[in-house]
Amino acid sequence: MPLTSASLATGPAFVAAPATAAPVPRQAAPSGASPEETVGGPQLAGRGIVLNKAPGVPALPKIKAGSYLIADADTGDVLAAKDPHGRYLPASTIKTLTALTLIPKLDPNRLVRPSQEACNVEGTKVGLTPKMSYKVSDLFHAMLMMSANDASVTLAEAHGGLKKTLADMNAEARRINALDTLAGSPNGLDKDLGLSVRTQHTSAYDLALILREGMKNPAYRQYMQAIDHKFPAPPTKKERKKGKKVGGYPIHTHNRMMPGERHAYAGMLGGKNGYTIAAQQTFVAQARRGGHTIVISLMKADRPPSEYATELLDWGFAARGKVEPVGALVAPGTPEQDKGKKDAAADGVLPDAPLASDDTSRTWLLIGGGAVGALLAIASLFIVLRRRRRLESR
Repeated sequence: MPLTSASLATGPAFVAAPATAAPVPRQAAPSGASPEETVGGPQLAGRGIVLNKAPGVPALPKIKAGSYLIADADTGDVLAAKDPHGRYLPASTIKTLTALTLIPKLDPNRLVRPSQEACNVEGTKVGLTPKMSYKVSDLFHAMLMMSANDASVTLAEAHGGLKKTLADMNAEARRINALDTLAGSPNGLDKDLGLSVRTQHTSAYDLALILREGMKNPAYRQYMQAIDHKFPAPPTKKERKKGKKVGGYPIHTHNRMMPGERHAYAGMLGGKNGYTIAAQQTFVAQARRGGHTIVISLMKADRPPSEYATELLDWGFAARGKVEPVGALVAPGTPEQDKGKKDAAADGVLPDAPLASDDTSRTWLLIGGGAVGALLAIASLFIVLRRRRRLESR
């Protein structure tokens, strides 16, 4: 049966955080870009509320969250936001990027046998066993419907392993200009894997980009919109007596805003929630009403996301076409702020800490190295001049 664990004990050591990363607060880390370089427009560089007020538009809802974004998914117009490019721990919303990366690459009918390490992963599980092979499509249902961490790792194994999967996830993030995103795991676990906001992060802006891009794929939409699904399992003794080789049990969506759910939202197209103690509540979703689609994202919220998401979506539909956009969700392609610096995330599981600008050990190493280099250069120049004087005197 599906299992949920609140344990934050150390999980399987299949990723490791860089030893040099200094501890940082759990709030957003600066993106490092100047307003002129900010993806989506200079207004989105703001760390607080970003809004162009307009008459007749209701006030923004009061949301207790580190960051959020409201955008018109059809036009790409960002209608309002709070700290849109602030980098936060993603929790399970990173699975939207896992799906975006792997759905086009894996045959949905392929059978995959999970490793024991995948089955033992911490947190929410669908209940995989290494004694059985599972269809890729069933694993995607488990990952996106009920946030199964064991299914996420098994899909990564099917793609060639965690290192390759994470490299491809980070490459996909760069392709769609989700430049605030660094995946350190395929499932969003953080403290369990020794990950911090330095080694795994995303932003409200990037979550909206990722979901908007993913929802263009029919298979992606199908997994996101599923409410119930029968997940395969080894047959029970009773089922074996009847000649059944495969049993199963029902799994149900964790998106409480889908039709028939406790917080059902009219027009809900799909979304992904996430939670860890460190990340708090995270969420990204799309809804369509009156021929228009609104996408919202929410990070580091203080409560389960459905009520906040409802307020953000309602405001988005009310404000669309009335407020001047504060920026735009950019299209995939060449990044807007390409300075020729290759992101280290392309090279493996975890790059050198991208947010470690306040790492004092590294700073002193750079200063010390520069000083030694300068002294060597002066000494070399002194020797050359001294030899030249000797030759001239001779």
